[in-house]
Amino acid sequence: MRYVKWTLIALIVLFVGGFFHYTLPQHDIVRIVNTYQERQDISGWTSIFWQGPDNGTATMQSRDVQFIQAVRPSGKTIVYRNEDTGWGWPPYFKFDTANLATEASDAISTKNAPAWVSVTHYGWRSQVLSIFPNAVGIKPVSGPDTTIIPWTNIIILTLIAVFLITIYRMWQQFRERTIEPLVEDVEDVLELADEKKDSAVDKVKRWFRR
Repeated sequence: MRYVKWTLIALIVLFVGGFFHYTLPQHDIVRIVNTYQERQDISGWTSIFWQGPDNGTATMQSRDVQFIQAVRPSGKTIVYRNEDTGWGWPPYFKFDTANLATEASDAISTKNAPAWVSVTHYGWRSQVLSIFPNAVGIKPVSGPDTTIIPWTNIIILTLIAVFLITIYRMWQQFRERTIEPLVEDVEDVLELADEKKDSAVDKVKRWFRR
């Protein structure tokens, strides 16, 4: 049972960690090299990694998606999709896909004359699953060594930690004030009943010995 318990705990930690890693914003320092639009056939379980279709196209599984191609300072390539999140999840409330595409096109630079930008995004890139992180913002930076402090993540995780600690303390107080006294009362009742039972048994034994 101990192995089952720790396996379940590990799975929960991996699930929660993966959820936050996918959902919370990340910042990449990159050089944009191209933007393009391509029709994507979105179907199957991997559709959860794409935004839902626009209003009026709920049955469509094939639509045009904008992409941003970039290169990291290390030379590795990365491709972002550029989709509105709308009012859905995750709650980035992004409605400016066209504006972001324009900003990305304006930031295109060459290897000989690089213009570095910070691309804020969420999600993962997987060539096997054909999924892409979704870009939600582009900001020029001074160079490839620029450090971006993830204040949003720090604030969100801090608030979640405070909330969980508060819930845990409330549960501890509830258990100490309500559950534990109730359990003690039940134990006292059971002990008293056991004593009465023993007393009754002793009386019966004495009666038969007469």
